[in-house]
Amino acid sequence: MNREHHRWHSPSLGRDMDLLVFGHAGARVLVFPTSMGRYYEWEDRGMMQALGEHLRNGWLQVFCVDSVDAESWYARYKHPHQRAIRQFEYENYLLREVLPFSQSRNPNPFLMGVGASFGAYHAVNTALRHPHLFGRVIGLSGMYDIREQTEEYYDDAVKAHNPSHYVSELHDHGHLEALRRMDIILCTGREDPFVDNNRYLSGQLWEKGVGNALRLWDGWSHDWPYWMSMIPTYIGGSD
Repeated sequence: MNREHHRWHSPSLGRDMDLLVFGHAGARVLVFPTSMGRYYEWEDRGMMQALGEHLRNGWLQVFCVDSVDAESWYARYKHPHQRAIRQFEYENYLLREVLPFSQSRNPNPFLMGVGASFGAYHAVNTALRHPHLFGRVIGLSGMYDIREQTEEYYDDAVKAHNPSHYVSELHDHGHLEALRRMDIILCTGREDPFVDNNRYLSGQLWEKGVGNALRLWDGWSHDWPYWMSMIPTYIGGSD
């Protein structure tokens, strides 16, 4: 299996950032680590083995990015507004640096966003904000109300990255049509602490005419062994 490590100084973030690439061809997959996780987390946790057939056969090429959670939503020493500003900078890094890099390595036009736990927040938030770039997004055991990380502080910068709020205020026809073309898969456990939040976001999308697949697994289902079963189940469809 092809594996590449890349590192460069990010103008968007003002520091060096690392990522790993797995596979040689196929749909591009942008993978986010869990809360404050690193770019090598999915490899260390066996997720690349779970996707082994897809990678070896050239069906997927995976780009595992690093997080800046400790500088954004988990930076308790910062005012919540400043945490949101760092999230905007992280988004710029993804859009202006990582995605062009992925296209330079692989011209396949189909892009997926994938993450588990807080990585699911990043994947879903990025895809919902920029649906014209994504063909599919998969959130595994995600939390989509960012007020959980802001001590209930709220302003426009926080709201801009809070899917549980901004979806209800989407009115732009082009944005909504792009969302309707995207495969949106929210998978979580029936006993996950954020299952109601998943149901709520799914419902808000449906109210906007945006189809999505809400998949509920038995039990808590919020750990790597579950995610290793979930990802090959949904990476190729929503069944």
